[in-house]
Amino acid sequence: MIGIIVVFPKKENAINIRNLLVRNGVNVTGVATTGAQAMHYADTVDEGIVVCGYKLKDMMYTDLREYLPESFDMLLVASQDKWSDGLVRGVMGLSMPIKVYDLMNTIEMMLTNIDRRRRKRKKQLKNRDPKQQETVRKAKELLMARNNMTEEEAHRYLQKSSMDSGTNMVETAEMVLSIMSE
Repeated sequence: MIGIIVVFPKKENAINIRNLLVRNGVNVTGVATTGAQAMHYADTVDEGIVVCGYKLKDMMYTDLREYLPESFDMLLVASQDKWSDGLVRGVMGLSMPIKVYDLMNTIEMMLTNIDRRRRKRKKQLKNRDPKQQETVRKAKELLMARNNMTEEEAHRYLQKSSMDSGTNMVETAEMVLSIMSE
């Protein structure tokens, strides 16, 4: 599920952006004032977009981007001078004052990119041979049994580990099996 999380240090700003998105037909998962709250919402969905300001109550937008999973994109809403020196990877910027038309077009473009990535991942999953699928399934079962995870949690763990280590999911599953089977 794609989640949109709105995070601004002033709750009124976050609520106004949320209302704007909802009025234009976009589902919003949550509204937050801190990076920690945003991370909590991010844990409830597989992928999504964080719409945020430059500085949150507990961290800067760069810190939040670093803590978010790779499956999340970020839309920074700030004055041009805050991001004119370049944005962090996975972050798009909109300058203040924000225009509804620009916000909605940017969100639609980001949602399209997320959808495109999802289709690409599904296509790669279909290209796995049965032996590779069996390896991933065994690793999930082992994680579920040893760590009391649900299948979805085990899958997300394998995904995140594979992204963090720069290996594909089958290789990560093989590593999990070799380490945990000892």
